[in-house]
Amino acid sequence: QHALNSGVRRYHVAPVLCQRAKVAMSHFEPNEYINYEKLEKNINIVRKRLDRPLTLSEKIVYGHLDDPAKQEIERGKTYLRLRPDRVAMQDATAQMAMLQFISSGLPKVAVPSTIHCDHLIEAQAGGEKDLQRAKDINQEVYNFLSTAGAKYGVGFWKPGSGIIHQIILENYSYPGVMLIGTDSHTPNGGGLGGICIGVGGADAVDVMAGIPWELKCPKVIGVKLTGKLSGWTSPKDVILKVAGILTVKGGTGAIIEYHGPGVDSISCTGMATICNMGAEIGATTSIFPYNERMKKYLGKTGRADIAALADEFKQHLVPDSGCQYDQVIEINLSELKPHINGPFTPDLAHPVSDIGAVAEKEGWPVDIRVGLIGSCTNSSYEDMGRSAAVAKQALAHGLKCKSKFTITPGSEQIRATIERDGYAKVLRDVGGLVLANACGPCIGQWDRKDIKKGEKNTIVTSYNRNFTGRNDANPETHAFVTSPEIVTALSIAGTLKFNPETDYLTGADGKKFKLEAPDADELPKLEFDPGQDTYQYPPKDGSGQHVDVSPTSQRLQLLEPFDKWDGKDLEDMLILIKVKGKCTTDHISAAGPWLKFRGHLDNISNNLLIGAINIENGKANSVRNALTQEFGPVPDTARYYKKMGIKWAVVGDENYGEGSSREHAALEPRHLGGRVIITKSFARIHETNLKKQGLLPLTFADPADYNKIHPVDKLSIVGLKDFAPGKPLKCIIKHPNGSQETIMLNHTFNESQIEWFQAGSALNRMKELQQKSS
Repeated sequence: QHALNSGVRRYHVAPVLCQRAKVAMSHFEPNEYINYEKLEKNINIVRKRLDRPLTLSEKIVYGHLDDPAKQEIERGKTYLRLRPDRVAMQDATAQMAMLQFISSGLPKVAVPSTIHCDHLIEAQAGGEKDLQRAKDINQEVYNFLSTAGAKYGVGFWKPGSGIIHQIILENYSYPGVMLIGTDSHTPNGGGLGGICIGVGGADAVDVMAGIPWELKCPKVIGVKLTGKLSGWTSPKDVILKVAGILTVKGGTGAIIEYHGPGVDSISCTGMATICNMGAEIGATTSIFPYNERMKKYLGKTGRADIAALADEFKQHLVPDSGCQYDQVIEINLSELKPHINGPFTPDLAHPVSDIGAVAEKEGWPVDIRVGLIGSCTNSSYEDMGRSAAVAKQALAHGLKCKSKFTITPGSEQIRATIERDGYAKVLRDVGGLVLANACGPCIGQWDRKDIKKGEKNTIVTSYNRNFTGRNDANPETHAFVTSPEIVTALSIAGTLKFNPETDYLTGADGKKFKLEAPDADELPKLEFDPGQDTYQYPPKDGSGQHVDVSPTSQRLQLLEPFDKWDGKDLEDMLILIKVKGKCTTDHISAAGPWLKFRGHLDNISNNLLIGAINIENGKANSVRNALTQEFGPVPDTARYYKKMGIKWAVVGDENYGEGSSREHAALEPRHLGGRVIITKSFARIHETNLKKQGLLPLTFADPADYNKIHPVDKLSIVGLKDFAPGKPLKCIIKHPNGSQETIMLNHTFNESQIEWFQAGSALNRMKELQQKSS
């Protein structure tokens, strides 16, 4: 109210349209209201049916059921039909999502939806220059997203506005919301007590089309926090510790629900950090209960009216007493030490005090070449303040960073506020380069110049993911993830062997000194500075808006429907590749320089599985062509099979498709003629994405059967005419010597998902239903 009275432009002051029922979901959609009454009604129906206390996760998920009176509910087994409140899409995935929505023929989105331009900005020279360069290079894509948003009623956050998840936290997430986003780190919004879930673009299209969205009823893992954070220990250390306990697949099919007295010692943005990185343990999402720290954040971001409404419905925004979790982990925050995880996987956890010795023993480079802070995981005002507090101490003793050092603000609001309050200057003075408000190096958008590809080196980041080659496309870069303040301290020292809790630095005057544990405000004392206006409202009527996709474009391509199932078994499929070990969505559809083709399915399919390791020769992007017997790139071989009319399959290992939500990892194999992916297990989002595009994701009934299949074999999937939920399928393996053996494959398809397969894709099935209804 003060901001309004003083004439200061603000984005976050949502009008209280009525004392109770008429509070807007956000300032940007003043006619879309929070409906806690419906949430309450649905919760009461389900509680009466189940006759037991409910977890917070259950309350919000079941509170969004399409039919709470009849929905079958069994954690970990049944599929729920849900009605999310809103959709958010980042620009790399929004291209394909909007192309699919255009194909649906619908005139306008059915729920509030937004597009966020954060993925296509490459870190090179610094914020302003990199942003302008991105606008020039990506003009065609930005124009497409802007005009498509205007035509179909989708809000558009322009390049430079910030990272999608920070924008959501500042403007769109609230206690009790159900939001789906086309990015795996959408769970960041759980820091404000919402159920925010990462999905593929086809799932987003369902929700934007007004169709109930399907989700396998999640289990609930409880993480009880006791004690209190202090000293060098930060919220990031909570999730780094949990990742070490649960591993990259331990949260699959479950929501991680934090509770206990220790919760109140964590800031709202700190809770968001913890929820954000829950994606690295495969969790459906993560959530914290509504509390005073969230109320404080809502007030500071101009949403005190939402906090007041949440107070009235607080009993539905916290877990019931006596609720039961499927698994419980307990962490005493008073005993938790600073952690650093890696390299090459985010679940390899080490206390910071041990990492130097471990690195020397393992032969990892201990000298740190670059320290990078920011990203959607750790770019809050508090994060920047704690990092600046460390940097100030170094500067006071005449020191700067020994390593290169970069800073990525999470949003335009954070950038403007840390500039005003002096944090940015301190971080620059210690040797830092402030990058654009974007994802940047975290997703491989980094034009790195200080090393050559293949050079063994170490970087430390406050990011969330550290798979091989992810940040800089160099497979020899050893990337470690930790908190921003630890990154800053290690960058000043220049080595993994430095423990800021116990070790000393030598100042410019030759005297030794010890860094004090950082302390900083979780929120600015003044109001946030919103910075530049970067939001484009959709017009009330966008029907006259033209959306241009040139037929000769190399960046955008209208989609053609995939072919329907022909009613026959899939016989004598060739094996494109049998993958050895970890195969993330980065291995299946690389990011970095390939991001520019995210709107052009045929062009981006040229990166299909180029990072996966072929078990036959131990190499990446080298597979045997079964027809010519020559080895060549994976995409070329797939295209050859497609040209010859031959269907093919992929055989994978554990947790296949972990990592990003990118549905290109499912679209590409379908586009190039793939029909079946057989693995020991799947990551949740990727399995759903494969189903959406008409592929068959199947798992070995006996994981040891992985060893029975060889790259030169042929596979037949039989029994598809009787394809039914819960009924295994038979796979006949034909060996080159004429022998054959049969194994059984499991699946998680329900009836509607089987219809997707039969129709050729979920989008095809949607069109069939539309035609029937019209």
